[in-house]
Amino acid sequence: MTVDIRVIRAGQMYRYYLRETVVGDGRRPARTPLRDAQEQAGVPAGRWMGRGLAVLGLAPGEEVTEAQLRNLFGERGRHPDAGRIEADRLAAGDSPKQAFKASALGRRVTVTGVDFVFRPQPTIYLLWAFGDEETRRVIEAAHEYAIERVLEWIEDEVAVIRYGKDGIYRVRPPGGLVAARFRHYEARSGRPLLHDHLLLSVKGQRLDGRWGSVHTTALYENTVAASALYNELVAAEVCEALGLATEPRTVTPGRRPVMEIAGVPHELIRWTSRRSDQITTCLTELEHEYVTAVDDDGDPLFLPVVSERVRAKLNQIAARKIRPHKPPARPLAQLRERWKASAILTSGVTADVIASLLEHARAAAAAIRARVAAVLDVALAAVDVAATVFVMNDGGSFHRRHLLAEARRHLALVLRGRRRDPGLDDQIVAAAISTHCLDITEPKTIRGLEAGYRLCTARWALSDIPARRRPPGPAPGPDRHPPADPGEPAAPRPPGQSAGEWEIPRVPLQYERTVLASMVVREQLRTTATAVRGRAYDVVAHQRAAMPEHCSPPSRRPPSTTTRSRRPRPARRST
Repeated sequence: MTVDIRVIRAGQMYRYYLRETVVGDGRRPARTPLRDAQEQAGVPAGRWMGRGLAVLGLAPGEEVTEAQLRNLFGERGRHPDAGRIEADRLAAGDSPKQAFKASALGRRVTVTGVDFVFRPQPTIYLLWAFGDEETRRVIEAAHEYAIERVLEWIEDEVAVIRYGKDGIYRVRPPGGLVAARFRHYEARSGRPLLHDHLLLSVKGQRLDGRWGSVHTTALYENTVAASALYNELVAAEVCEALGLATEPRTVTPGRRPVMEIAGVPHELIRWTSRRSDQITTCLTELEHEYVTAVDDDGDPLFLPVVSERVRAKLNQIAARKIRPHKPPARPLAQLRERWKASAILTSGVTADVIASLLEHARAAAAAIRARVAAVLDVALAAVDVAATVFVMNDGGSFHRRHLLAEARRHLALVLRGRRRDPGLDDQIVAAAISTHCLDITEPKTIRGLEAGYRLCTARWALSDIPARRRPPGPAPGPDRHPPADPGEPAAPRPPGQSAGEWEIPRVPLQYERTVLASMVVREQLRTTATAVRGRAYDVVAHQRAAMPEHCSPPSRRPPSTTTRSRRPRPARRST
């Protein structure tokens, strides 16, 4: 994901943000004013965002001051201009208690906000780092536009304020939300990484004018859908403004391809991922410790195989374990010169390619757009989305937000950097739910009756879902490999190979199973549903042409019933 989320709590957590995050993740000198510290760090001042600013008397784009941050996030949810409000009320004759209450936004809270971190795809911030000033401004504008649209979607579709006994009542904040945005330019490895921290306040106003707190669980649950929306929007804006196109690239074998700007060498992406390589090395060591761990009696503590869930947890541990301090801050102009010199020396990409990276990307985009039309079929997209989500959830139940995230990924894959009509993702989700899903909700609470929390499952069974794993065997000894399957015996270790050189056995990735199962479902529907069969092969040909040539599967001749040549159909607006 390219959008991360973290809770902000009043107290030590807030002080961390005030010391480091607001000044580019550096160390803010003691007793240094916020704006001076930001200038020394070479990062711009924070800016206010959100529709809720109007209620507080603020305007979008205004500079965020230290006092405003402290009041809203550090003082457990007070008005950003609480000092001015209290002074006015005291001057009007109110008591100190009344003045303090007038500056409070409802009840005081411990969780004062959440931190959303937005970062574009590596190929986009590489173009930003190595391009000219115009390219840099275009990419930053696209980055800001995508953040604004995601925030609007959160305000309209995600954020809810709970009130009443046990939070039984839920309401959207009609006035919107309030957020402070801070921009960073550099990763902890010293490589370029354009990203923004969006500190979103949990305070929102209800219909009756009272202030309540946004339910943070809903924000967590929709982070994947928010990430998919941001990825799609920022890539579309950059591609349309600069004449580029996207292509799917496999970063980790067996996992979902990611959409990157075509024409940017993959060696440059590897150059930016120095810390990722360090995490991978540490992760391998942790996996080895996991599969060989035993208790005092010699019995295995865990399954002698690494599942996806375990791998994700170990990856988080590895990232924290090797987390370095951020290098000293420098102005952006100096950083860009240093990045270009470092890439020329260490990335393996020639200097002329780095200097003309935008031209290479435009040439690759012209070749892609010459052979790939903007063809989108809502009916087939609904098939693909429903099948993928069904398998990724182990053939069980899922919510609307899972379909929405997958629909946005599908649009990014098919449209290849082109803009789409608003609401097209919702149309795909509606078609998937109405045609291929069953509502299996058994609500026990008011929450279960909400549309976003209704449980769905697919109308068809997938035989590709693997059977239940067998129970684990004994832990392998020092001279034996961990078994590739939990039910198999440990294999002898070849002579001369140390335990640290073992290939750690892992459960097959879900995405590999998803691809096979969704292909089976699509083929069944193509052969049985006449409504879909007529236009199925146009979309299949489009998706094959959209893949990089080295990843394209061998072409298949369609059945004789559909051998007529058909012109690409424009994107449909309804099912």
